[in-house]
Amino acid sequence: MAAATDTPLVNDIRSASRTMVRELGFMANTLAATPYSASAVHALLEIDAHGQVTAAQLAEYLGLDKSSVSRMLAKLIANGELQEEPCADDARAKQLQLSAQGQRTVAGIHAYGQTQVRSALAQLNPSLQQSVAQGLMAYAQALQAHRLGSAAGQGSAATSATGSIQIHSGYRPGVIGRVAEMHAVFYARHWGFGAFFESKVASGLAEFSGRLGEPCNQIWTAVHNERIVGSVAIDGQDLGNNQAHLRWFILDDGCRGGGVGRQLLTQALAFCDQRGFASTELWTFQGLDAARKLYESLGFALVHEEAGQQWGSTVVEQQFSRRRHGA
Repeated sequence: MAAATDTPLVNDIRSASRTMVRELGFMANTLAATPYSASAVHALLEIDAHGQVTAAQLAEYLGLDKSSVSRMLAKLIANGELQEEPCADDARAKQLQLSAQGQRTVAGIHAYGQTQVRSALAQLNPSLQQSVAQGLMAYAQALQAHRLGSAAGQGSAATSATGSIQIHSGYRPGVIGRVAEMHAVFYARHWGFGAFFESKVASGLAEFSGRLGEPCNQIWTAVHNERIVGSVAIDGQDLGNNQAHLRWFILDDGCRGGGVGRQLLTQALAFCDQRGFASTELWTFQGLDAARKLYESLGFALVHEEAGQQWGSTVVEQQFSRRRHGA
């Protein structure tokens, strides 16, 4: 079993996780310049986030057994960090909240953590900073989903990585360059495409952007922290015959597999149906299996394929088509 799961990807993630544990200070007896253990620091942060919690709720949030949480809370109460009040609807239970001293302690923990993160991000360029934020968010949610799913006897559970990613329609400053960049980076890394491909994407987007005022054309972008991390467009003019052309569907590395792509495509296809297009067509090429699975789940079917070089390299080009719902 170990040999089957110890892939380079798994090993890389495990190695990075060990480094993070060390660099964030979790190997020490205390954390975040406090006299408290990592679990106690996280307990204070959870109580701060929720305002008031019971010991049972805190045990669930932290994923710890109730006896361990009880001992930890007794120490925090004795040190003046927490105060207890009877629950309004259950006199046997106690609500925990931060004392004035606890609020000062938590403020110090936040300041310490923010300094750590800012210092680390200063070592990275803006693109990598976004990738770190998106990747950590998705990975943390996946770990949580696995834990909750296992606890429920289900093995694993799906989770959404779209929490802080917003979908916007219409032109946004920088969209041409950013969408061209995402295409160029992904397809150069995985398919060896070069300057010809990037320039074709950029010039096509620039021409299309000049037609966004037409009601049959639209572009959607996924935005995280004011940075574009995904896109899709519907060109209602270039094919004619009342057909919509789905173009420039791309996601940044950090948000693949988290539901963002489905959100983008769902909005684009709803637009096509509302506008009454007879069909929606898209062109891609053989080998993009994850994208193909998504297209087919949304009603697209492969209608044609042949070898071609329109992308600058020889690939098996594919045309997918989706008929308008209700047609």
